[in-house]
Amino acid sequence: MTKQYHDHVLSDAVLGQLFNDARTYNGWLDKGVSDDQIHAIWDLMKMAPTSANMQPVRIVWVKSDEQKAKLAECASEGNQDKIKAAPVTAVIGYDIDFHEELPWLFPHADAKSWFEGDEEGRKQGAFRNSSLQGAYLILAARAVGLDCGPMSGFDEDKVNDTFFADQPRHRVNFICSVGYGDPETIFDRSPRPDFDKFNSIA
Repeated sequence: MTKQYHDHVLSDAVLGQLFNDARTYNGWLDKGVSDDQIHAIWDLMKMAPTSANMQPVRIVWVKSDEQKAKLAECASEGNQDKIKAAPVTAVIGYDIDFHEELPWLFPHADAKSWFEGDEEGRKQGAFRNSSLQGAYLILAARAVGLDCGPMSGFDEDKVNDTFFADQPRHRVNFICSVGYGDPETIFDRSPRPDFDKFNSIA
């Protein structure tokens, strides 16, 4: 396989769609998100890196009105209407026992043995890498022309009991609504720090 080297940055339009012009939406236009679009998001986000290709994320895509209502019951009051109005909300979770899948996900070494007997280490790795994958989800959704509204205001136990009851080793990380954002529902962009504020080069 020949490595392809990229000698150019993405266009301003693409960088705008992914980062500079993209916003977190609080409300949604009355326009659906198809299952094909959801699959397209996954097909992009799965290609991004995780430690030893552990792929710990487990996602429930909440689309039906019935399931939206159940998810809204788990959320803080300020997030309930956002969930009900969104075409789909991803419950982004992680599998504590992700290592059981490593023999085929990372066939280059006996990676499963690295995590056996260390549940706390697995929890830490699964949470960290599923957080990465949640960020990849946001970028992938933007890449296919959709908008996102990530949220953390919810009762974790209720979400786990409602959406991962059949998989007790799965835990929610955060939730993220996906759709076509209503520009009337966003605030002016909050400040972003210059490099020197939070960075140093050692």
